[in-house]
Amino acid sequence: MLRPARALSVAAIAALLTLTTLFTASSANAAGVNYVALGDSYSAGVGAGSYLSDSGSCKRSSNAYPYLWKNAHAPSSFTFVACSGARTGDILNSQISALNSGTTLVSISVGGNDAGFASTMKTCVLESESSCLSAVNAAENYARNTLPGQLDQVYAAIRAKAPNAHVVVLGYPHLYKIGGSCIFGIGDTKRAAINGAADTLDDVIAKRVANAGFTFGDVRSIFTEHEICGSLTTWLNSTTFPVDESYHPKASGQSGGYLPVFTRS
Repeated sequence: MLRPARALSVAAIAALLTLTTLFTASSANAAGVNYVALGDSYSAGVGAGSYLSDSGSCKRSSNAYPYLWKNAHAPSSFTFVACSGARTGDILNSQISALNSGTTLVSISVGGNDAGFASTMKTCVLESESSCLSAVNAAENYARNTLPGQLDQVYAAIRAKAPNAHVVVLGYPHLYKIGGSCIFGIGDTKRAAINGAADTLDDVIAKRVANAGFTFGDVRSIFTEHEICGSLTTWLNSTTFPVDESYHPKASGQSGGYLPVFTRS
């Protein structure tokens, strides 16, 4: 009685090890996946350094989550067209052509530039509290009232061009830890307003993504305590030089924040 049980146990262990090996190999190798990375500066990797020489002012980084995913999974094809400053119109006019019926995976972040968050941040950093709150309010109104239709156009175009693709739309993190460790810089009233604007933007995007049948990758929770003024290693640039890299994820924010969310979405 003991010997058959032991033999079965050994066989079961061997089978389990085989399955584990196969699973590990398949998860590390994305043969057959044709991946296209669209989007704005958060997808291009602005702020993460190591910019690809052929990307010019788009500032696509080898530290950006699309490039890191490509390196880890070796897809059959990889097309990286995300670009700094991109708005929904730029996706439709300049990036959507990278998709085709053979595309099987798409990532994108877009909407922040349409709502004017770069100029809003400039106002909040350089001007009064009332000016900041007014700028945030205007950005939120745009996000609620105008952006939904623009996102719908982008998502419909993606589905039309790549009908077989799994599409992951990444959101935006909170920039600040409220009541955090920062002594200098803007006050918590401005910081809270900016975070609230990110929530408004993410909520609008998430609803349009669900309506399109795509997957929303919410990065807010994974960035918790890694925001500016957070208690852990900061994953976001504060005011920096070059100025366009301010308030964008560092390389650590791409690898520690965006990449895991994209990978599991």
